[in-house]
Amino acid sequence: MSLTAAMLIGRSALTASQLGIQVSGNNIANVGTPGYNRQLAYLEPVGGSANDISSRSGRGVSVRDVRRQIDSALQNRLNNGVADESAASQQLQTLSSLESTLGELSGNDFTGQMQSFFNVWSERANLSKSSSVVVQQATKIAEFLRRTRSDVAALRTQIDAQLSTGASRANELLESISKLNLQVANSEAGQGIANSLRDQRDQAVSELSKLVDLTVIDQPNGTVNILIGSTPVILAGQTRGIKLELTDNNGTLEAALKTTDNGETLPVQSGKLGALLSDRKASVDQTAAALDNVASQLIYQVNKLHSTGTNKDGLTSAIASLAVATSDRTLSLNDPTNNATNKLPFKPTSGGFYVTVKQNSTGASQTVRVNVDLDGVNNLGLPGYTNDTTPENIRAALAAVPGLTATFDAEGKLKVDAQTGFSFSFSDDTSGALAVLGVNSFFTGSSASDINVRADIQADPSKLQVGRMVDGKFVENATALELAKLQSKSLSDLQNRSIVGAWSDTVQGVGVATAAAKTAAGAASAVKESLDAQRSAVSGVSLDEESLNLLNYQRQYQAGARLIDVSNQLLQTLMQLV
Repeated sequence: MSLTAAMLIGRSALTASQLGIQVSGNNIANVGTPGYNRQLAYLEPVGGSANDISSRSGRGVSVRDVRRQIDSALQNRLNNGVADESAASQQLQTLSSLESTLGELSGNDFTGQMQSFFNVWSERANLSKSSSVVVQQATKIAEFLRRTRSDVAALRTQIDAQLSTGASRANELLESISKLNLQVANSEAGQGIANSLRDQRDQAVSELSKLVDLTVIDQPNGTVNILIGSTPVILAGQTRGIKLELTDNNGTLEAALKTTDNGETLPVQSGKLGALLSDRKASVDQTAAALDNVASQLIYQVNKLHSTGTNKDGLTSAIASLAVATSDRTLSLNDPTNNATNKLPFKPTSGGFYVTVKQNSTGASQTVRVNVDLDGVNNLGLPGYTNDTTPENIRAALAAVPGLTATFDAEGKLKVDAQTGFSFSFSDDTSGALAVLGVNSFFTGSSASDINVRADIQADPSKLQVGRMVDGKFVENATALELAKLQSKSLSDLQNRSIVGAWSDTVQGVGVATAAAKTAAGAASAVKESLDAQRSAVSGVSLDEESLNLLNYQRQYQAGARLIDVSNQLLQTLMQLV
């Protein structure tokens, strides 16, 4: 080996050690940088020529490449772990908010309000409480239901806002990743690995995985394709985008994440957005539906009893709470095209009710049955509604009773009046038609969002009907007793549960789901921390290790410099000899 070759070997050692020091220094500088992957300089010997004996011992060292230390499979698992942890955390947050909104076991909850409501009816039946106390408690529970329903709706509005913000952020990240894809492909075209650009892209992917569950597929040119489920959202340098779409489905606002380019629905299952979509439908919407269902049954069952209730002097006037448009009055009560009744949560059935008219001066009375046919079969025995009972049929039947007049007022509400010197009462309504129309009702509305006590009863509690006709005789507290029994009565529309029982099941379901979400959040966090630790072992920067590398590169540099110095001295000696 010539002295010149020895000096060149020393120079290669200087060059390699300089690059090694630069790589270690860069690792140390980025020890606290989120998403940074430790880089390693790969050294390899420079081989000699087979025809040159003097160079067969080697020609020094070179740096083959500088690469990130990363396990792609582990990184994909970590992305999934990040998505699951984010989803579990969001689910726990939503369910905790929902549980707080319901406020059960707080001393001022719906169950307690319901029990107080039925208790005052029992006390009214025993004459220990006045009608005004009943009305006050009913007004209180109606206000409670409206407020709770509004709070649940506000929680859903909050979720929609979070979905909108999250979708916008996801769209920004997709744009960023697609641009980095192009930069990586251009930078690596025959020029090695663009480590910093890849780190930036991985960091953007990691942030995106907090929002949605995704799959990353590496491409030979250095780009990555990203899929949500089996739907691609990034293909090399192109992004399809993400948007939130809210659609009205029969009065229910449904949310979905779709691609911006063609509106394809994205099957988002995890991440923050996946949890928000799931909780919106499975927790918030179902709870709102359960609250509405309980409220509608409370309205219907109380009205069904109150509409056939009466007081000692009977009624002289009764006006319905349901407005029926002129075009709907000749459509049957069960006709799907009857806009007045088709969206009500409670429906009338075939049956009938009795109306008793009394002449006050003589005490003589007449009882007439009004039949209600709602079997959905016409006179030919075929499916149809043409022969079923309409609001107009009921009005005409009542108007035909001696001593009564029945009309629709300007708002389309059925109004029944006793002629001068007469009074009337209803009884034994097996069809529920009176309650559906709201004749002599107690509550108005049809759900938790609009329930209220009838305005004229609030103004004059003496209009409360606590008695009823039983076997043709007036019983002063019979309606109040029946309403008190409603507290424990099993209802077919509530899967044979009572009103209080159905709500208790709903609240318990939310409580169990919240406890499960807390456990799931803890487990997901533990899994993500474990994956983080594994990633740190592979890709994280160890200051101790980098310090040792610096010492090694320093010694390599010093040795290379010493080799050059010795070779130079020998060359000078040789030159002096010449």
